[in-house]
Amino acid sequence: MKVAIFSDVQGNLPAMDEAISHILDWGPDLVVMAGDLINRGPSSLACLERFDELKRTRGWLPVNGNHETWILRCGREPPRDALEAEMRLFADWTYRQIEPRLDALVDWPDHLCFNAGTNDSWVHVTHGTMVSNRHGIGARSTDEELRGTVPDDLALFVTAHTHRPLERVLDGLPILNVGSVGSPFDGDPRGSFALLTFERDAWNWEIVRFAYDRQQAARDFDDLGFIEHGGPLARILFEEWKRARPLMPLWRRDFEPAVLAGERALQPAVDEFLSTLD
Repeated sequence: MKVAIFSDVQGNLPAMDEAISHILDWGPDLVVMAGDLINRGPSSLACLERFDELKRTRGWLPVNGNHETWILRCGREPPRDALEAEMRLFADWTYRQIEPRLDALVDWPDHLCFNAGTNDSWVHVTHGTMVSNRHGIGARSTDEELRGTVPDDLALFVTAHTHRPLERVLDGLPILNVGSVGSPFDGDPRGSFALLTFERDAWNWEIVRFAYDRQQAARDFDDLGFIEHGGPLARILFEEWKRARPLMPLWRRDFEPAVLAGERALQPAVDEFLSTLD
């Protein structure tokens, strides 16, 4: 049995198309998209429609990510005030983009399980952990922190969310983080996904890193309106994509508290934050 699992496309169509090409050439029996197909990037509608076509024609399976959850929430709940409206402009822009195809997001599960025909070959796929789709597993997560957040009696637990590929073992359970197709955070701008094979009564896997047309992806951020219409925070998200490094945690630690307290305006704070980056 051959299974491909990818995640965190984040509205990056050139990266998604390249990943799809690799996966189709490999010829898997099953493909799972483990969440965050949309948002943070300029091409959420195109990515959603591309995936929906593969879901309908080839049986590819989705799992909810935190960005699917959030964007649908943005559609249900208006901003509480002017500041929240400004801070989530990029998300509301994404919602307006995908609104004509909300049907393609209906009934996505939070968890997906499959096996290779034996009771001891079960694989569990989710975007984060059993806690939530915002609870990621990274290299700094301790065993103590992770106990109770993943199921027992599995052959393999597959996760994503952190945008960093990872392989580790928790109390004998292999854990595989497939990383990000469209916006890695490990300093390597190449996308990643995982290929699983079941041979000799055991799962084996590899993380695939792939290059794609980043010049086109950069043009998309401008040409499709993400930077222009996504508000000040869209510029930080674009820098994260460019650098393949997480920047929002630094923003939230050093600048956002003053903005939320009304001590600083958002746009100047973002300008200063970006000016401090190397």
